[in-house]
Amino acid sequence: MARKSTWWRGRTAVIGIPYLWLLAFFFAPFLIVLKYSVSEMGAVTVQDVMTVADGAVKLAVKYSNYVFITSDDLYFKAYLSSLKYAAVTTLCCLFIGYPFAYFMARARTSLQPSLLMLVMLPFWTSFLLRVYAWKGLLDEGGWVSNLLTWLHIDAFLQWGGMIEAPGMYMHTPFSLVVGMTYTYLPFMILPLYANLAKMDLRLLEAATDLGATPWVAFWTVTVPLSKAGIIAGSMLVFIPCVGEFVTPELLGGPQTLMIGRVLWDEFFSNNDWPMASSVAVVLVLLIVVPLAVFNKYQAEAQEQRK
Repeated sequence: MARKSTWWRGRTAVIGIPYLWLLAFFFAPFLIVLKYSVSEMGAVTVQDVMTVADGAVKLAVKYSNYVFITSDDLYFKAYLSSLKYAAVTTLCCLFIGYPFAYFMARARTSLQPSLLMLVMLPFWTSFLLRVYAWKGLLDEGGWVSNLLTWLHIDAFLQWGGMIEAPGMYMHTPFSLVVGMTYTYLPFMILPLYANLAKMDLRLLEAATDLGATPWVAFWTVTVPLSKAGIIAGSMLVFIPCVGEFVTPELLGGPQTLMIGRVLWDEFFSNNDWPMASSVAVVLVLLIVVPLAVFNKYQAEAQEQRK
């Protein structure tokens, strides 16, 4: 009986600590932002939703900010643009990161720590410095800019609407996607590497024995088994990209309106904290609700397989 009680306390502690962390650092701040979103902005600070006067409790909930979000095209375009650039960045990170993670997982065991360190090496440098470095690389006269022009890639980018004119790469959708892809690429590589490194290579040998070519074996065995890594990496890239502010501000232009910039303007330029909080709440729901539904169906699918 004592052993069972000890096991139960240990299990509760292991499960409870992460939940307490989420409660303290996600749910509680979210409730504060939610409260601000239905409050009235005073002269300097946000007014309380609940007030007590003359022995009566008065609850004043203002929902007009959410109505305004649905009626103003600016917010719709900002949300849509953020989702679009986040999706494009996620696809670019997957396209670049999967081959790199696959190479890391198949490299010699003695070489894998060095490759892993190279992936994590950018984190040793300030995020702002790395983004600023791309300004010099993509600006006129930068060696990346000169290389792209020499390869005549600028004509293709202009045709695709990624740049406005040949040789002009800065403050365009192209520079924004390049900056965010570079920033979040390690977050795609690391989950993929962790997943691919644990894969049983005997399955590939079995596929080869059954007559599958290396390409067929890759698509029918390796890719399905790495689906968990693909999903984890995509979520780690997509979610922060949606609310990104620094990279669009430094590398993006007028065409790259994102919701992070709208939030900044509402908070600091317009000093309208309730409106900014409403935008933030909608952004969180826009990400969390589909993610929760996806996780629910994924868990049900795993249960059915069992």
